[in-house]
Amino acid sequence: MSIDLIARARDGDGDAFRELTAPHRRELLVHCYRMLGSIQDAEDTLQDTLLGAWQGLGGFEERASIRTWLYRIATNRCLNALRSASRRPAKAWDIAEVEPPEPTRHGEVAWLEPIPDALLGGGIDVPLGPEGRYEQTESISLAFVAALQVLPPRQLAVLVLRDVLGFHAKEVADMLDTTLESVNGVLKRARTNLARRLSPTVGREPPPAPYSLPEGDIVAKFVRAYEAADLDAVVALLTDDVFISMPPFPHEYEGSDLVARFFASIFGSGRRFDLVPTRANGQPALGAYLRSRNGIRHGTGIFVLGLSGDRICAATRFDSSVLPWFGLPQSLPGQ
Repeated sequence: MSIDLIARARDGDGDAFRELTAPHRRELLVHCYRMLGSIQDAEDTLQDTLLGAWQGLGGFEERASIRTWLYRIATNRCLNALRSASRRPAKAWDIAEVEPPEPTRHGEVAWLEPIPDALLGGGIDVPLGPEGRYEQTESISLAFVAALQVLPPRQLAVLVLRDVLGFHAKEVADMLDTTLESVNGVLKRARTNLARRLSPTVGREPPPAPYSLPEGDIVAKFVRAYEAADLDAVVALLTDDVFISMPPFPHEYEGSDLVARFFASIFGSGRRFDLVPTRANGQPALGAYLRSRNGIRHGTGIFVLGLSGDRICAATRFDSSVLPWFGLPQSLPGQ
């Protein structure tokens, strides 16, 4: 990094500051999203991070890289947000036409939001430190991000910095103003807790490659079956341990039998949909549009699909407020 660029930024040159931080903004956004589970909270925290960096640049002593220094600020801003956040509350079921079955359980992460793949470009293709344990694509999946949200804030920060981004333990201790021994102890507990949350996914077949023909084939089959309200065809695409969640509704369904009953409640209500492909969290996603008698199709939300081999192992449904983030309209004209 040019010493001249840092000096100019310190002297109040806004263009120099933007040039200094621009290479890191996308990955910092992804970092804030992993920690907060909400793209809206992540964008707000990134802006707070950049403001803090601009105001604090005079104190940057260049003992670490500008990237590490920015991660220090961003991580501590995320921790502040987690401590003070009034997270989006769970929402009561409000689809009058649909009477869902009793859920397997009620989810803990009502504030979870998807991140469009368009915002991931350059944000997960970053050089990892030698301590990294997770592929960047794996660590942005909805299942992984949701599991992170249940960790205590300190465990969350340490695990992401060490196991996702690969920073050395000493670097993490410096970022969090703590000791090396504390970081190692927190990381051990975080790994145990995360493994417990992710245990249902262990042993599954890996998903097909993004944008591959096998991935496209599974998604196309689901679209045809769902648009036709063909319950048998939908169920045939699911793994036995398929899992469905729908934040901010707390309802979660696990297992193909119970998931089949959930889809039956939707199809049995007479609701029919058209699905529009998009992508979120490195996974295939589908905007859902409810057909109406006047021909206009109203957006009801987005499904993000988790795949295992040639089957669907997870589906997360988000409400219609997320549609604009994916460049999708709130309604579609009649066909």
